[in-house]
Amino acid sequence: MEKTMVKVEHLKKYFPITGGVFQRVVGHVKAVDDVSFEVKVGETLGLVGESGCGKSTTGRTLLRLIEKTNGNVFFNDRDIYKLNKNEMRKLRTKMQIIFQDPYSSLNPRMTVGEIVGEALLDHELCSKADVKDRVLETLEICGLASYHMKRYPHEFSGGQRQRIGIARSLIFNPEFIVADEPVSALDVSIQAQIINLLTDLQQKRGFSYLFISHDLSVVQHISHRIGVMYLGSLVELAEKEELFKNPLHPYTKALLSAVPVPDPTLKRNRIILKGDIPSPAKPPAGCKFHTRCPYAKERCTNEVPQYKDAGSGHFVACHLV
Repeated sequence: MEKTMVKVEHLKKYFPITGGVFQRVVGHVKAVDDVSFEVKVGETLGLVGESGCGKSTTGRTLLRLIEKTNGNVFFNDRDIYKLNKNEMRKLRTKMQIIFQDPYSSLNPRMTVGEIVGEALLDHELCSKADVKDRVLETLEICGLASYHMKRYPHEFSGGQRQRIGIARSLIFNPEFIVADEPVSALDVSIQAQIINLLTDLQQKRGFSYLFISHDLSVVQHISHRIGVMYLGSLVELAEKEELFKNPLHPYTKALLSAVPVPDPTLKRNRIILKGDIPSPAKPPAGCKFHTRCPYAKERCTNEVPQYKDAGSGHFVACHLV
């Protein structure tokens, strides 16, 4: 059996809402609300859902870039929220992130060589003499040339900037990478290049990825398993082939019906969800999806569905299953 690298148990992240003259806490935005999953060694777990469903917050919370409200996160059987500052700093070299925006995530005052090599010097993992060689090697792996080292971020295209961001996360040779919508800001042709690059790097170095995206066709291409999030909670998780062949949750079915098909003669039954996404500050009682679900029963309005295994590792949270 494959070894588990990252294990997330009942993770919650609530952001306080303040109001009034004294700025008292009057409520909470439930960005991540009781999420559990595992990422195996060498596996890519895709995480999909509409904008604002809590995908990016999940990724940042399990890396401890933002602190959790509740729950547990284990990396190679170590609870990262029980580590002190120095222990967490050492672990940072094993857990990295590729940020969503290739424009704002790079310091415009630093050259590419400085951006990619900065962390090596900061963690004292390399001498100044050796940094250049490590940076050159990493840039070449990511499809960039040696002369790019002395250039600044504004001199590059969006695809090249994303490659710089990938190089920065690879410089440590990490074990786990959170890829936070790494291709959403790029042209389709560049998206394919970046996805192929991430896949090749995984095959060569054995990385594990949490690949966050709102595009199911992109996630289908790169992932081994796919989790579907809605309003801060996981509603379905299954092997890629199983999810696309046999979606169980009504929300997953609606998402899959919107994926473009290259065959113009093939007609699909498009499921249009009615109504707006509820506010994460005031999620509906019972099943969070019942306000938009075409199959909702009375039970769905007052009873929270249990997140359970429907068979063969296909997890779903729905009363209808």
